[in-house]
Amino acid sequence: MHNAGLHWNNNDSAFKGFLSIFSKNHNDVPKYLEDIWTALNWNEQIFVKFLAITGLRAGEGIDSFNLIIELNDKGRLGEYYNKESCVLEHFKYKELFLRKTKNTFISFVSPQFIEEICNASPVNYNIIQCRLKRLNKSLRFKELRSFNNTFIRKHNVLGELVDILAGRVPKSVFVRHYLGADMDELSKQVLMIQESLVEVLFGF
Repeated sequence: MHNAGLHWNNNDSAFKGFLSIFSKNHNDVPKYLEDIWTALNWNEQIFVKFLAITGLRAGEGIDSFNLIIELNDKGRLGEYYNKESCVLEHFKYKELFLRKTKNTFISFVSPQFIEEICNASPVNYNIIQCRLKRLNKSLRFKELRSFNNTFIRKHNVLGELVDILAGRVPKSVFVRHYLGADMDELSKQVLMIQESLVEVLFGF
């Protein structure tokens, strides 16, 4: 069986997925952010907002945030940020954002928020983690990704498009052969949703 690549089908994974869906409680995420806010400096606060509105994983968020600053300083931000569509084109930087199991392709971000990032300084994830640990505050940035995906889906963006924004391309025939999206329309829709998301998460 081992040599032939055969293995038992594990039904536990489906059950664990079921439990995961119903165990997520996003209600206290705004309170958590309020609790850690004063422990973060201004640059880090901008970074946390960036994670929240893009749904990027923490490592991807660090790479993207710092790349925006670096390219802007070099006068090359247009190579990464498409201002017309308000989209960060992560796919252009394969070594950073396209990996075997975890990818990210694009993120919609308003020009105003990009400008805030450009005026910030690079951030370091380990420094944030150590400071919060020293203050006995937990690190729950993973929940921002889950909150983002759920929030966007609840605001009527197709689940398949939410998956693509999260770096997951479903293998269904519909997605790969029939799904189409107007980039400008999707950008407008997502940016409007982001405004509501910021109000919910950072209204303290």
